[in-house]
Amino acid sequence: MEQDMQSLNDFNVGQGTRPLAGIPLVRLPGSARASGLDMDARRGLSQTPKRLPPKYFYDGRGSLLFERICETPEYYPTRTESALLERHACGILNQVAPGTLVEIGSGSSVKTNHFFVACERAGRYCRYQPFDVCDEALRAAAARLKHRYPWLDMELLVGDYAVDLPALPHSQGPRLFLFLGGTIGNLNHEEALTFLATLRAAMHAEDYLLLGFDRIKDKRVLDAAYNDAHGYTAQFNMNVLRVLNTQLDANFDEHQFMHVAFFNEDEGQVEMHLKARCAHTVTLARIDLVASFARDETILTEISRKFTPAGMKALLEAAGFRWCRHEESDNGYFSLALAAPA
Repeated sequence: MEQDMQSLNDFNVGQGTRPLAGIPLVRLPGSARASGLDMDARRGLSQTPKRLPPKYFYDGRGSLLFERICETPEYYPTRTESALLERHACGILNQVAPGTLVEIGSGSSVKTNHFFVACERAGRYCRYQPFDVCDEALRAAAARLKHRYPWLDMELLVGDYAVDLPALPHSQGPRLFLFLGGTIGNLNHEEALTFLATLRAAMHAEDYLLLGFDRIKDKRVLDAAYNDAHGYTAQFNMNVLRVLNTQLDANFDEHQFMHVAFFNEDEGQVEMHLKARCAHTVTLARIDLVASFARDETILTEISRKFTPAGMKALLEAAGFRWCRHEESDNGYFSLALAAPA
């Protein structure tokens, strides 16, 4: 454990950026994240209550921290969704017969392995387009995948799925879009509807979407999942301050904040906040902003909405999809929904 924590503290966010031979990397317009961060930080830290989009967690160190979170015993979503994919990947591939897998917010691509194993078993090989905001995570994942699956044809897409869905490169044959990990829950209702409608507009008639979504469950299970005993989630939450310090020449002091996460039953969502331990000010020199914090004032850094199958079906249909298939874990903790353009 101590060795793991040291490796995280020493993580160099510039590592892993060497080009990979034979694997193209395409930078979509949203890959120019600096301007987006400028605007989001100015707007989010000037309003009351303060908030920041969760996409800025995921620099190289943040991506590594999230992998540590997924390995904790409290954090059930990753292993539960992975078990569902292992069980149903072959059936989904047979149903869709995709020429290309497009994974939105691909991260380490660990769970996608189930589809590549299914490809090998079926003798049906498809192209893979992982799409993520962090090129370091993309390159690291691509190196691992190429070693394990030498046959895999990949094209790495660096960008922001909030703006880049219309800019996705063309692919041959039906595409299976993957949006896993319950990431749809990081968007409020209006954002989720806009995202899904934008994705629907970018899809062809023969394409499909496989969506992983977290289910409403006992509050104690949810609270524990976002407050792991190892402290990885707290470090992950704090990492956004490091991103602001690095990219916006800010002077956030992590010791002035604490990690707070809880299930908001009225809203049906887990919320992660950074709470100021005392009154102080922070300067973000690059954008000429001074942010003032009162004691106990918070920055909302992430929401994670939880759904019922009926609620998710209604959301997909409102965005122009038809509900084609639903798979759920035995304990009802997590679901996969397969949808197609209506």
